Amino acid sequence: MRIQTFEEFWPFYLREHSNRVCRGLHYVGSTLALVWLGMTVALANPWFLLAALVNGYAFAWIGHFFFEKNRPATFKYPLWSFAGDWKMYFCFLTGRMGAQLEKLEATAQG
Repeated sequence: MRIQTFEEFWPFYLREHSNRVCRGLHYVGSTLALVWLGMTVALANPWFLLAALVNGYAFAWIGHFFFEKNRPATFKYPLWSFAGDWKMYFCFLTGRMGAQLEKLEATAQG
């Protein structure tokens, strides 16, 4: 059964990112992507967009293949996965990631 809404997707996305190292690699990749995007604007060099994409995805995929040992959600749900990554990043930056994981755990326990 295919997930139909982002609300349904978010718990799936969190489960796919249960490994702390994987999440950390996502944060590093997203931060570097933002730096490259800033450099794209500051230096008017569109090639830096490629660096942003490579950094963003490379760190995330290393986390999935070597630490999470699963297939990145982006292969099945590319747009929601992209949105999920930024939601996870925002939750991390605002100190709400722990609460999101606790909520997921509570839901799983019934």
